[in-house]
Amino acid sequence: MLRCTNAALVAAALLFSVDARADAPTSQPTSQPTSQPYRTEVHGRSGEAHGEGRASSKVTRREMQERLPRSAPDVLRYEPGVYIQQTAHGQASAYIRGRTGQQTVLLFDGIRLNNSTFRQGPNQYFFTVDARTIQSITVVRGGASTRYGSDAIGGAIAAHPLAPIIDGRQRALLRVSPKLTMRAATADGEIGGRAQLAAQVGRHVAVLGGVGFRRLGLLEGGGVLRSPVTGEPAAVARLADDGRTQLGTGFRELASDVRLVAALGPRFELTAALYDYRQLGAPRTDQCPPFLAPITACLRYDEQFRTLAYARLVGRLGFAAARRVSLTVGYQNQHERRRNQRPASFVENGGRDDVHTLMILARASSAALQPRPWLSLALHYGLDVYHDRIESVAWTSFSDIDVVVPATRGQYLDGSTYTWGAIYTRAEATLLSRLTLRAGLRVTTTFARAPADVESGTLAVDRDWATVVGNVGLEWRALPWLSVLASVDRSFRAPNLDDMTSRQQTGPGFQFENPELLPETATTLEGGVRLEAGRLRAELWGFRAMLSDAIERAPRLVADCPPNTPQCATSTTRYQLVNLHDLATIHGVEAVLRLALPWHVGLRATLAYAIGSGPNPVIGAQPERLPLSRIPPLNGVVELRWRHGSGVYLGAAMRWALRQDRLSIGDEADVRIPTGGTPAFVVFDLRAGYRWTRHLLASLVVENVGDAVYRYHGSSVNGAGAQAIVSVELKP
Repeated sequence: MLRCTNAALVAAALLFSVDARADAPTSQPTSQPTSQPYRTEVHGRSGEAHGEGRASSKVTRREMQERLPRSAPDVLRYEPGVYIQQTAHGQASAYIRGRTGQQTVLLFDGIRLNNSTFRQGPNQYFFTVDARTIQSITVVRGGASTRYGSDAIGGAIAAHPLAPIIDGRQRALLRVSPKLTMRAATADGEIGGRAQLAAQVGRHVAVLGGVGFRRLGLLEGGGVLRSPVTGEPAAVARLADDGRTQLGTGFRELASDVRLVAALGPRFELTAALYDYRQLGAPRTDQCPPFLAPITACLRYDEQFRTLAYARLVGRLGFAAARRVSLTVGYQNQHERRRNQRPASFVENGGRDDVHTLMILARASSAALQPRPWLSLALHYGLDVYHDRIESVAWTSFSDIDVVVPATRGQYLDGSTYTWGAIYTRAEATLLSRLTLRAGLRVTTTFARAPADVESGTLAVDRDWATVVGNVGLEWRALPWLSVLASVDRSFRAPNLDDMTSRQQTGPGFQFENPELLPETATTLEGGVRLEAGRLRAELWGFRAMLSDAIERAPRLVADCPPNTPQCATSTTRYQLVNLHDLATIHGVEAVLRLALPWHVGLRATLAYAIGSGPNPVIGAQPERLPLSRIPPLNGVVELRWRHGSGVYLGAAMRWALRQDRLSIGDEADVRIPTGGTPAFVVFDLRAGYRWTRHLLASLVVENVGDAVYRYHGSSVNGAGAQAIVSVELKP
């Protein structure tokens, strides 16, 4: 079994790297309809360009095919400044600069996945994006509300989907291209696949659709994870008799999608898309069974569904102020059905929540203006409107007497609504081709409405907020191979319906509502340098985020529990979200280096560190300041890759993190975190594969070759033990 020391981890951090990406595909270009025959692979995109002048990174489809991530969040495991936490085998959440959940924005093709029931801390919702439908993912680190609206305090994750090809030179009436992908893994017995079909009808219509499935069993880790202080086993996950197999894991998954693109004359394109994801029978690992509970107790998500349907019209106009425009209308449904089983007590608590979201998004970009030979200008602006309507019910079943008793309220308040609308603008000016100035402004109005429930003591919510945020940044190309970047960003997050109305079991205990919360805001100062010299590329960033009215958990007594909520009184700990009364801060550094070596060898390494503190949520208590919750420790990755012209490739990777013992009040009570903090780890992976043009791709990853026992900070699930992952793609 692998054993690592802090010295080894620090040595890993000092490695610098390279990345031979010359043959890796970049983002697909947005199509520009024209009267001439054309060929393009991307149509009807949102028109958003992500990450200019900011700390950002991108994962391509080729990298995903070689790394074989198990989920959409797992795609980001090798990105600088991103740390993937897992509350359950079927859940994962990306931390960006120490923030996650409500404080990061998730987008799919420019559409927000965030809604008014996103939970504080890690949540499972990016897991509902099928990684097999993704062409690339861009991560923007740091405050980004000017572009993406509420929640973008830590950053934004933008997934770009696969899209069909339109070839204007095609003469045949119909052309089809099938593709079949199969995947298997040994640690959890995963078996799955996707059948995909791309077709072009005539010269102006193309369709891409697919159906995927997966079945995963209990996950086998490397063994028993122990406290770095006491040596006692971690409280969760509970292990089977073999000391390796983790209870409360395994699930099934079904996914389907269809995307149609039609060229409407020489200037416009229409995209219509439907994406459906269904996860079945997924236990929440830290609650299946809960700490100190009978082994038969389990909180299980029987249904975790997400359906997204939208239509987008993209066009090029003859006006300089609105050269490129797009209009998107869509609908999204997030559906959850869960059971908290306690067979020893003959009791089962059930609940069902649905969030129905309607959206309208309008975007416009000006033509590239050049009023002077040394000056070029560009303007982007838009309008966003999202409206959520909540359906929420709960019940208690008594199996010994076969009786079901409805609750007066669900996890949320049935009939609640949450609406926000915003207008924004971003401008960019480039002087002498060396200095670029960027600035933006967003005005947002938010409306939160929820009915009262007298029997449960729930107050009505009738809150409105108007928020103005903006950013300013510059990029100076000091030398042909060196750029210096700096920005100041003001971002925000308005309290949502989860903050103000929900009652639910969380990792640290039971959390109940606070309808009096105020919006939290963050001012982020960021500076960095980029170096591009021949085969070497490097970036170094430093940042400081100052959070006002930051929302954190505060401990509560049994006497504070709301009426008719027995789960609150019987929980080991109780919490309520509050606005911190003083400034909270997060600061840190991030680095990434890439080098393309001779003989098609590439090396890449990243390093990230963040540290955060804020006032004690219990006013007057000591100490006056405490660490912020679940901020990741110093961590990084190193990757080595070799490619041959024949299509063969080989690779190796190392993932590492130091011990995290800076814990908040909630962290210390969270059974997911061992006593004294999460132990340090280092894990090695090996990769190999063969790519034959576009017809065959066979990939193999041997993960955790040293069979290390490890866990990402704040997770309920230990990482997989030594295992093999195999994927085969066939395209006749």
